[in-house]
Amino acid sequence: QVQLVESGGGLVQAGGSLRLSCAVSGPSYSAYAMGWFRQTPGEEREFVGAISWSSGGTHYADSMKGRFTLSRDKVKGAVILPMDNLKAEDTAIYYCALRVGSYFHFTLAGQYDFWGQGTQVTVSS
Repeated sequence: QVQLVESGGGLVQAGGSLRLSCAVSGPSYSAYAMGWFRQTPGEEREFVGAISWSSGGTHYADSMKGRFTLSRDKVKGAVILPMDNLKAEDTAIYYCALRVGSYFHFTLAGQYDFWGQGTQVTVSS
């Protein structure tokens, strides 16, 4: 059974940094992609970026390019999303998700197979 557990969220001032982590356990697939999404009240989940677990290749939403850099730690079984220079508009619940298969350019929430519970990020201005 696949389990995804996010951590690292919290309250930070604008300009500050957070390091989100998604612990992955259970997958026995030969290839899968890990995505990060964020959601604010009343809005759909917004794609942030995705990474191929096997190759480390990454894909980002156009609005996120240059801001965040995804990585994965195969030893710890985690995907890391460091976030620097945070802005008030980055306030959201951040979710990680898993998509089975080698392709890692999926950007819609409905295209992912498993989800974590989310971690709240609040940026005060």
